[in-house]
Amino acid sequence: MDLKDIQNLIKFVAKSGASEVKLEMEDVKVTIKTGSSDKTETTIVHQAPIAQVPVAQAPVAPTASSEAPAATAPAADDDSKYVVIKSPIIGTMYRKPSPDKPLFVEVGSTINVGDTVCIIEAMKLFNEIESEVSGKIVKILVDDASPVEFDQPLFLVDPS
Repeated sequence: MDLKDIQNLIKFVAKSGASEVKLEMEDVKVTIKTGSSDKTETTIVHQAPIAQVPVAQAPVAPTASSEAPAATAPAADDDSKYVVIKSPIIGTMYRKPSPDKPLFVEVGSTINVGDTVCIIEAMKLFNEIESEVSGKIVKILVDDASPVEFDQPLFLVDPS
């Protein structure tokens, strides 16, 4: 069972509305539990040893500029004070309810707990993603109509 099969299984379970699914095969055991908050928990246990294949690595060329790490370090520190709104499911993120409607949120928008910040389409179902924090949208990390993965950061929120 590869990653794509597991992702498809998660999508199927999310669509079906089942609260728990267990799948046992000769080398893999998968348990998927969904709660009322639309979060999906996946546990994968490999029972048979998997042969390791050595991977040849190409030599890495040294970077030309030594200032690049110094420039990105302050940005990472700035983002640490923000709360991240992450995708609870795999699908396509849309920033507006329909093409002719305004955006749910923009940079600078003030949101409250429970406000819809976007929708994610998964298997022809549109799931409203609600904020779990109150604050101000500082940064939008995903473009409109872009595919998103489970637990992918979507928005940065300043809770102050």
